[in-house]
Amino acid sequence: MSSEPISVSILTGFLGAGKTTVLNRLLKEPEMTDTAVIINEYGDVAIDHLLVEQASDGVIQLADGCLCCTVRGELVDTLADLVDRMQTGRIGKLRRVIIETTGLADPVPVLQSLMAHPVLVQAYRLDGVVTLVDAVNGAATLDAHPEAVKQVAVADRILISKEDIADSAQLEALRNRLAHLNPGAEIFSTRAPQLAPILTGCGLYDPSTKTADVARWLGEASSHHHDHHHHDHDHDHDHHHGHHDDRISSLSLRYDRALPFSSVETFLELLRSVHGDGLLRLKGIIEVAERPERPLVLHAVQKTFHPPAWLAEWPDAVRGTRLVIIGFDLQEDHVRRLFGAITNQPGVDQPDRAAIEDNPLAVGRY
Repeated sequence: MSSEPISVSILTGFLGAGKTTVLNRLLKEPEMTDTAVIINEYGDVAIDHLLVEQASDGVIQLADGCLCCTVRGELVDTLADLVDRMQTGRIGKLRRVIIETTGLADPVPVLQSLMAHPVLVQAYRLDGVVTLVDAVNGAATLDAHPEAVKQVAVADRILISKEDIADSAQLEALRNRLAHLNPGAEIFSTRAPQLAPILTGCGLYDPSTKTADVARWLGEASSHHHDHHHHDHDHDHDHHHGHHDDRISSLSLRYDRALPFSSVETFLELLRSVHGDGLLRLKGIIEVAERPERPLVLHAVQKTFHPPAWLAEWPDAVRGTRLVIIGFDLQEDHVRRLFGAITNQPGVDQPDRAAIEDNPLAVGRY
């Protein structure tokens, strides 16, 4: 196996959003060479039969060298099987994997599978979550199904389908609602000439520059301001959004100086223990006082934390701590008080450099 982990993208979206159409288009794009697509049930996704070269043992070999396979049992088993097939030479080296979830699926358990398994976390690297939303039925779906709201809330990018049959007012209202639910996610259309650049390259590392792009990863470029609070909107706008929307909140936390490692640990442990079930996603980059020259990268889903990593250097001029938290029924005021208490504590005992390098929190690859 190469030391370079395989990039994983998650494609989600409610029933009828058009994931089948997106997958068929995507597999025909040259950028998708050496890609495996994992689908929940092969019968539910009509992969273009003209692309299929051979099928055996649940793995569909496509004419351009790509693969499709079904989830047999747990997703973890399917991902581990792909690694085993590469190691034993039964399939060629893969550059990326795309996981298509069922329309009713909450994508959080999929994220947790990738972030928590000790073997998978070494073999794979989460690139991002792309959520497909139907322009015609999307608003009604968000009103009726909390799963659809979660799919939008955890997305790194949102892809709108069926824009050609939606009227302009309907489309504008949906776009505004999606931006309200997830201010950090870029919004695209399936009418884009190429889908591969939309479904890939969502992660911390920019594949074109081979460097970390923190602002893009944290969604700072997409958000109109850094401290978005969904309940600050005037009541006369409430009719644009369903009741499930009010249960989603997105907040950014910043601190412009380095933090002792013990303070970071304390905050994360309190956040996980008190708010873990409602913590849909947390992303962050932290300047640690004991090691200020190398930023610490954090990523969590509910109570599951991806093994953090130290970047080799700061990718931009902005230092300090930058955290983005997306929550479901999250007690925002309490989170802010926790962060305020940690960042304003004087005289916090600081562990030595060896202690933070040996701590499990600070070990891993991103």
